Amino acid sequence: MAQMILRSAKNGGMVQRRPGMSLNRFSQGFFVLLGLLVLYVLGRAFVQSPKIFVEQVLNGLQLGFIYALIALGYTMVYGIVKLINFAHGDVFMFGAFTSFYTIGTLQLHRWPARVFPAISEGAVVLIGTISVILVSMLFSATLAVVVERFAYKPLRNKPRIAALITAIGVSFFVEYFGALPFAFTNNYITYPRPFEVSVYSGQMISPTLMIGAWVLFGIAFLLLVGFTLAARRGNVQAQTWRRHPVLQFTLLFFGFIAALLTLTGVRIETGGKVWDLSVSNVMLVIMGASILLQVLLQYVVRNTRIGKAMRAAAYDKPVARLMGIDVDGVITTTFALGGGLAGAAGVLYATAFKQVHHLMGIIPGLKAFVAAVIGGIGSIPGAFVGSLIIGQAEVLAAGFISTPMRDAVAFSLLIVVLLVWPQGIFGEPPAEKV
Repeated sequence: MAQMILRSAKNGGMVQRRPGMSLNRFSQGFFVLLGLLVLYVLGRAFVQSPKIFVEQVLNGLQLGFIYALIALGYTMVYGIVKLINFAHGDVFMFGAFTSFYTIGTLQLHRWPARVFPAISEGAVVLIGTISVILVSMLFSATLAVVVERFAYKPLRNKPRIAALITAIGVSFFVEYFGALPFAFTNNYITYPRPFEVSVYSGQMISPTLMIGAWVLFGIAFLLLVGFTLAARRGNVQAQTWRRHPVLQFTLLFFGFIAALLTLTGVRIETGGKVWDLSVSNVMLVIMGASILLQVLLQYVVRNTRIGKAMRAAAYDKPVARLMGIDVDGVITTTFALGGGLAGAAGVLYATAFKQVHHLMGIIPGLKAFVAAVIGGIGSIPGAFVGSLIIGQAEVLAAGFISTPMRDAVAFSLLIVVLLVWPQGIFGEPPAEKV
């Protein structure tokens, strides 16, 4: 719902912005020393092995893009109904298992080859993968709507603690119902990927492809600058084009692709060791799908009637009802959108790590919630940025400290952010009437 989703100044009265929590000198000094220590550890790791460090950064980006799709569900639901939907991670798990059955049992990823025998293998992989993601999104959205209809809607006018406890109960129910023998079972199951994994190293990357990615990124960037300048001069049409989904997708996707191809294609020799990175098609699929879905969500929220209704409901539900908006329908749509994104994240997560089990949604769901809080819960850009931060923190901690520290570092970031800047990076300070 973008940043506007939590701009809910109540009726009447002057509103005074309250700054983030102030810290005493000891706490300030502690966090400064902690930040310097982190920079020292990361700098030393980069100097000792730049190749491994950059590879870990790329892995952190891959994980962060998956967390972003989950975090969007948390931030949208909280923006409208002020509910932390702890069952959201289990919708993510349900999406992963849905894709598992569509690939392993129904062979859905190969349907283009059966229907159109003359179609190329590349088209089969592309259409089949998209079909698997769409089916998983549909089933996950359905589960999210069912949970909202039967578990949350009856408690909408009750105290928030009732809905929060119910969310935890629904989460446990979905997890352990999935552990039953006739459901998903309690085994760790190997996930069949919808496509074969390919790894591209510097020797395999064409300079033309790299230059083309930078050119497309540069064109999109110049268009964005031009539309921004025109919008500041009062051009309303330029303001609309500046937020066009094609422009946003081109800017984000080809910017990341150009950076990846450049890092992979660079060949530098330092200390007798050759800098020779590689990137897999799994990472490219995760980045492309995640960016595309987030851009489409931004377009829906900003440029469609249901998006305007979502923003109105987030701003003031009673007034939205007086204006003729079906607030209950808006809330259901919000759960469906968040559930669909979580289902897509489940497919991408299972494709990257090639394993599914009935408890796989707990830790990714909690980390996505932490990412939403760090970025500013209620903000779509905040969920994206917070997810990238959590992804980097988790992977770098596992790579350069120890594997058990990956969760500790990720959740410690939540404590630090709540102490230093409680509203998050893109969040607004809480308002007080005076």
